[in-house]
Amino acid sequence: MKTFAAIDVGSYELAMKIFEISSRNGIKEIDHIRHRIDLGSDTFATGKISNERIDELCRVLRDYGEIMKSYKVDQYKAYGTSAIRETDNRRIVLDQIAQRTGITIEVLSNSEQRFLDYKSIASGGDVFNRIIEKGTAIVDIGGGSIQVSLFDNDMLVTTQNMRLGVLRLQDRLGRLNIRPEQKEGMLDEIISSQLAVFKKLYLKDRAVENIIVVDDYVSAIVGKNVDGLEHSSVEASAMDNFLERLRAKSVQEAAGILDMPEENVPLLFISGVLINRIAKVMDAKMIWVPGVTLCDGIAYEYGEKNKLIKASHDFEQDIIACAQNISKRYMGSRRRGETLEKIALTIYDSMKKVHGLGDRERLLLRIATLLHDCGKYISLVNLGQCSYNIIMSTEIIGLSHVEREIVANVVKYNHMDFQYYEAMDKDGYITGKEYLTIAKLTAILKVANGLDRSHKQKFKNVKTTLKDEQLIISVDSSVDVTLEKGLFAKRADFFEEVYSVRPVIRQGN
Repeated sequence: MKTFAAIDVGSYELAMKIFEISSRNGIKEIDHIRHRIDLGSDTFATGKISNERIDELCRVLRDYGEIMKSYKVDQYKAYGTSAIRETDNRRIVLDQIAQRTGITIEVLSNSEQRFLDYKSIASGGDVFNRIIEKGTAIVDIGGGSIQVSLFDNDMLVTTQNMRLGVLRLQDRLGRLNIRPEQKEGMLDEIISSQLAVFKKLYLKDRAVENIIVVDDYVSAIVGKNVDGLEHSSVEASAMDNFLERLRAKSVQEAAGILDMPEENVPLLFISGVLINRIAKVMDAKMIWVPGVTLCDGIAYEYGEKNKLIKASHDFEQDIIACAQNISKRYMGSRRRGETLEKIALTIYDSMKKVHGLGDRERLLLRIATLLHDCGKYISLVNLGQCSYNIIMSTEIIGLSHVEREIVANVVKYNHMDFQYYEAMDKDGYITGKEYLTIAKLTAILKVANGLDRSHKQKFKNVKTTLKDEQLIISVDSSVDVTLEKGLFAKRADFFEEVYSVRPVIRQGN
């Protein structure tokens, strides 16, 4: 059994949950500590967190450190989200915190944060798996933005981010010179305009029956003694009724009835309006609020990585499904993508002892094969650069920014001459380790691509054998590979440069 602490440095709250995690009993929450701290308003308004807020943050984190000692915590993870992610002087702030508290905070990209929230929901097991069998939307509401992820037949269809977070909306309303009674109408206008675009692009004829909500306000009251919201699963109309009752109360009255701080009531209302509008746009029937937080997702991932718990859902397949839908959106060839995937992974697996990469890099290669030609949607001439731009501008849930950078560069240099480290890292985003991963995966994808230059999927039954300093690629003797052999040399040269192994095409007898 392990005692684990998960710390969420959020936009408006610093939260820590202590868990006991074991293969026998799964994940058990034993304490939940929360401290309200409004980091988001500073960041979203000025681009920096004030010294006063940093002092408060460090003081509370030192207290959290003492609590962790009292529980004899084996390991902890502390993650920062949008408030720290969007801070201009992020590295300075993180270094100050580490020096003053001894706690290291890692910053999650938006897609990583949403993936952890998604894992926290999936930790519900059978309930989650049963719900997503029908058309379902996960609505993940943060301080800076919301993430809407659509599921159909147990598969992730698309995930999109919109800058409609509760703190950001409250800040925008606060800067408008309007009367209090005008605020809801203005809020509705801001939300509805973005949801209309989302509906046109992604909903079309798709039926959404269920909405799963992750937030910090509605989640705090659902399932408690609140009229109409006593259960975690309610009819969509219940949110309409709840907002009607909330409008009739003053902030002080609502805070007393709901047992929450007064400053949280306006944010609860914004979150409720968001959920309500989304439910109406999607014509959803049910709303499920599982009451989980990012901390639950952090613990779930820790337990999963350390083999203390067994995953109840295939999250890797969700990442693949997301890439497949991006390819479909940009008119990618599914058949060719599948052929490239099969050839590239066959080469990857036969080169394990040489490349020294792991399962995660194998996943990145799979995604690169699926997105190999997405740029042709924009330009057949600048295919590599256009593919790079599409991948870097499109969120792939579950991948970090760095991992997306790796995939985008692998796809780019599949179509272009490879650039070496100094030229590639001119913006300072890529480390030496990441550069080598890009080089190794690019070499494999170039060879796989070279084996299907005719786009006729000739190499469906390809076999590879690593022998001495050659990678023998065996193909069916009945296939005409004149074109592939003629154009293969340059790709083979780069592969040999990276691995000191020469790929050779051989036909069987």
